[in-house]
Amino acid sequence: MAGNSFGTLFKLSTFGESHGEALGGVIDGCPAGISIDLNAIQFEMDRRKPGQSAIVTQRKEPDEVRFLSGIFEGKTTGVPIGFIIENTNQKSHDYSHIKDSYRPSHADYVYEKKYGHRDYRGGGRSSARETASRVVAGAIAKQFLKDISFQAYVSAVGPIEVKTPYQDLDFSEIEKNAVRCPDPKKAAEMEAYIKDIRKEGDTVGGVVTCVIQNVPIGLGEPAFDKLHAELGKAMLSINAVKGFEYGSGFAGARMKGSQHNDLYNPDGSTQTNHSGGIQGGISNGMDIYFTVAFKPVATIMQSQPTIDKDGNIVEMHGKGRHDPCVVPRAVPIVEAMAALVIADYLLIQKAYK
Repeated sequence: MAGNSFGTLFKLSTFGESHGEALGGVIDGCPAGISIDLNAIQFEMDRRKPGQSAIVTQRKEPDEVRFLSGIFEGKTTGVPIGFIIENTNQKSHDYSHIKDSYRPSHADYVYEKKYGHRDYRGGGRSSARETASRVVAGAIAKQFLKDISFQAYVSAVGPIEVKTPYQDLDFSEIEKNAVRCPDPKKAAEMEAYIKDIRKEGDTVGGVVTCVIQNVPIGLGEPAFDKLHAELGKAMLSINAVKGFEYGSGFAGARMKGSQHNDLYNPDGSTQTNHSGGIQGGISNGMDIYFTVAFKPVATIMQSQPTIDKDGNIVEMHGKGRHDPCVVPRAVPIVEAMAALVIADYLLIQKAYK
């Protein structure tokens, strides 16, 4: 199986399955001498882990990280950083009913057709549990990028949307509610809506917005390695993501050039930021902001027709522990992938100099 690594100089390779012994990864290219706060890493893991509130999957995993190499006396040594996260609360029998059939809108069918054999327990390698390793690497990247801030939040759940510009939101409110929405009123509406959806045995999608501040000018290349292209790839590699847009996004297609152009200030900053902090594929020093759309979780607690290995139409009813809405736990994953991209491009920029 290919495609288990991300990045060029700051590179993450991950391994493990949802119901295997452990997940883990190797981070290659992290500079030596970076002070590592293990508590800060665990804080990020706690934001992603299951069982943290009434509106997420009730699988109970501590998601404690054990580092095997690359960190000594609280600092990175420059050698590959190896780590594992043990799985301690698997309930593999919850998936015995899909051993010979395929869940609608899951990777089950295509995985088996591609590889000829699959781990059906929780989706195996296709499970969103793989993203735990990304959060570890992203937490380390954030500590390398200590002057750059990454702030993601839930901006929509189903039809409930935060329309306030991010500049007018109080980011300190994000961690004060289970949804991770900076608008307390909208957060309460979203939480109630998710609970109603769960009672129906259904799921719902949502949107995560991310803002990256204090990014230096010059990250990214003007052709194939545009900064926004790599951010898009990073976000679209996250399970359940269906869309990515940065800056004005699709709304920009409805504007005139005279409305959309970001006019300069004498210091090189711009009066508006429809570009989303990236022009010509290169960071321009303004805030980078983008949105990521997540589909509803495919496993629903309702009966649906599907097919088995022999092509027979069979009835399937979802079982196990699943998120009714994935976006509250996706917030730290979005931040982590953004940090990996910026860390990689910053090292590439330094290498060119």
